[in-house]
Amino acid sequence: MAAAGPAAAVLRVVATTTDMAALAAAVGGDIATVESIVPAAVDPEAFEPRPGDLDKVRHAALLVRVGLGYDYWLDTLLSRIGDRRLMRGGEGYLDASAGIPLLEIRGQSVMNEGGHAHGVANPHYWLDPDNAVIVTAVIAEALVRLAPGQRERIIANRERFLAELKTRRAQWNELLAPYAGVKLVAYHNSWPYLARRFRLDIVDFIEPKVGVAPSPAHLARLISAGRKAQVRAILHEPYEPDDTSHLVARKLGVPLVLLATSVDSVPGTKDYFALFDHNVATLAQALGAQARRAQ
Repeated sequence: MAAAGPAAAVLRVVATTTDMAALAAAVGGDIATVESIVPAAVDPEAFEPRPGDLDKVRHAALLVRVGLGYDYWLDTLLSRIGDRRLMRGGEGYLDASAGIPLLEIRGQSVMNEGGHAHGVANPHYWLDPDNAVIVTAVIAEALVRLAPGQRERIIANRERFLAELKTRRAQWNELLAPYAGVKLVAYHNSWPYLARRFRLDIVDFIEPKVGVAPSPAHLARLISAGRKAQVRAILHEPYEPDDTSHLVARKLGVPLVLLATSVDSVPGTKDYFALFDHNVATLAQALGAQARRAQ
């Protein structure tokens, strides 16, 4: 397969995750073909690249990554390819975390703990829809750099995306506004950006540490604290084991809410807007039903 280059009519964009791919596709429109490395509904933090992924990356005109250690495995592929164009600082390399107002900054190097890397900061920043404004800006800048003749089309694509995002954000805010301040427990620490944007309060996690299964003692403490805090729901990711989440939900008498961590990770989340449509509607429905039962 011939490599896509800056002069090509259609740019080949490769993203590490479906979320970055969805945002790149929104900006690139018909001047870009976009594919992701990590399949939908697979945990990117525990992903192991497959043989074909090396060629996929090698032939990219633009490579978009989440960064912050979330897709740490990409560095191995890049070192094997050895193309400076696709390495940090190269014209075909984009770390989409640049410019994001990060949460849970630790001031230390990226660590991998049991297949998960939450070292520098929490990496799930795409789950705040406002951060899509920043990510699409840096993607647009990179695409314009590679295809300057398509500048107007790229800008127009992004403006259409932002207009739709503004409309959808107002709808999402309205749906979740009644539940501002509600206390939740999550299985994995995936949701601080979502929680901040919609004023939710995640008070604890079923995982005692990232990537570590909970002990009986930890679960007993969490259930006791959850009762006192009046936790209203358990948030769960599609690729995590759900037996302990069901146990905690049952003990607390609250719903288990399966949310999509990434585009296409659960049915009906085929693009970035659908991801939030699902998460907001699912969470609002579960919290509303519980509130009605409590009356």
